[in-house]
Amino acid sequence: MKSLEIIGFKRANLDGAELKQIREEGNVPCVVYGPAIEEQIHFYSPAILFRDLIYTPDVHMVDLNVEGKKMKAVLKDAQFHPVSEVLMHADFLAFSEDRPIKFEIPVEIVGTSPGIQKGGKLEMKTRKLAVKGLASSLPDKIQVDISGLDLGKSFKVAELKAEGFEILTSPNVSIVTIGIPRALRGKKAE
Repeated sequence: MKSLEIIGFKRANLDGAELKQIREEGNVPCVVYGPAIEEQIHFYSPAILFRDLIYTPDVHMVDLNVEGKKMKAVLKDAQFHPVSEVLMHADFLAFSEDRPIKFEIPVEIVGTSPGIQKGGKLEMKTRKLAVKGLASSLPDKIQVDISGLDLGKSFKVAELKAEGFEILTSPNVSIVTIGIPRALRGKKAE
């Protein structure tokens, strides 16, 4: 899994006036918590550092450096302004390398489906899967090979093979389906 560095500066006041000033200066208020640290830390970080963390389908580990205190973390939640979509707040979960963490990993579709070649439509049912494992063993993406999917067929979580981590998403969940377009449904009925 890729790693990015986020540098932060502690904030003492948690009132609305300070939060507004932090945002006006181009920073994002943040908090980090988790079993790897004694107590949660409130800090802020330049908004530009979040570009490669948030605006990408990839999953990243974060090397947090809050005024010299370094820790490994993952982005747990991000809140955006409802109109401008500016990043308003970020929550990080600090973890230990020797303890498993729960995380969501994006799905990557690979291969060419015979159903799509016949005119079927790729329908993504699930874009991320919940997993649990040591941070070092979690993949950047979980690949789903659709080479064997014909019209009307689905690929379910149960068909995946996880090595070094556990998939928490229900095995009955469909990840992707090859939909049958209306024009082709009429031909099958004839």
